[in-house]
Amino acid sequence: MTYTIRPLTDKQIRELIKLNRRCFRNGENYTKTTFNYLFNEPNVLSYQIAANNEQMAAFVFVILNPDGTAHLTTIGVAPEHRRRGLAEMLLKHIEKVLAVKGVSTIVLEVRVSNLPARRLYEKCGYTAVRTISSYYSDGEDCLLMLRAI
Repeated sequence: MTYTIRPLTDKQIRELIKLNRRCFRNGENYTKTTFNYLFNEPNVLSYQIAANNEQMAAFVFVILNPDGTAHLTTIGVAPEHRRRGLAEMLLKHIEKVLAVKGVSTIVLEVRVSNLPARRLYEKCGYTAVRTISSYYSDGEDCLLMLRAI
């Protein structure tokens, strides 16, 4: 199988919403309204990974902040494409794009219980800097993680 990173646009919103629901069955799901907002904000970058140049296998959204930092708001990989390095591919891609734009630091939040994601972020150089209590709608805490680029 071949994987290709491409910009993600609002033309793929239906496919994105379906994939988002599959990625985050037991977590926070972005709504169509949220995705429309992100697509219409000029300071948001979004990318997808297409499998065999067709099906969306993964996605990421990053907000550029005025202070020279970026916020990784969501990243998801289809269950059948997990454990193939796609999230790491997306992280490396956005880090390169952000470095060119002069971004110094990327921040993100991750559920304390999401050990696979935490391990991925740590492997990619992210460091947990604090815990935010009751961050998610179900009351679970998150770790705030960052990486200098």
